[in-house]
Amino acid sequence: MTYGELIPQGGGDPIPLLKTDLLVGRRESCDIVLRFSNVSAHHCQLTVNGGYWYVRDKNSRNGVKVNGVRVTDQRLDPGDILSVAKHKYEVRYSPVELGAVGPPPPSQANVEIFKQSLLERAGLTKEPRAAKTNQPKPLHEGGIRYDITNDEPDQLRKRNQAL
Repeated sequence: MTYGELIPQGGGDPIPLLKTDLLVGRRESCDIVLRFSNVSAHHCQLTVNGGYWYVRDKNSRNGVKVNGVRVTDQRLDPGDILSVAKHKYEVRYSPVELGAVGPPPPSQANVEIFKQSLLERAGLTKEPRAAKTNQPKPLHEGGIRYDITNDEPDQLRKRNQAL
């Protein structure tokens, strides 16, 4: 029984998805072996959950994309384009045949995306500032501390002469 297939974009034989949990990578021990130098030894994991295929990046060097967007953990819908490094595959399968019932579950990326503001996702937020203290800042000049708030000019002169 096959659980779907990956169709190479640009030519080549379809890759059957023979199990519901597949390791994709360059190593011979992987379930799907992609013999390309830019594919990591253990590049990504493909799993079926609730009738849908999911991909999880295994900290690969060149990443995983779904429909051109880099992902770490993402649902794969039929017809999606999965990119492993720079190698593209159309994902073909039938969710109903794999046991899916009702509408597809929310994608992990869609759930995670709402946990941050747009500014945070764009990297435009400022670091929180340190709490301000109520103590006056000392003025430094030539190693002599002047605390203008407490000392009278005569007292400053006497203290500076003592130093």
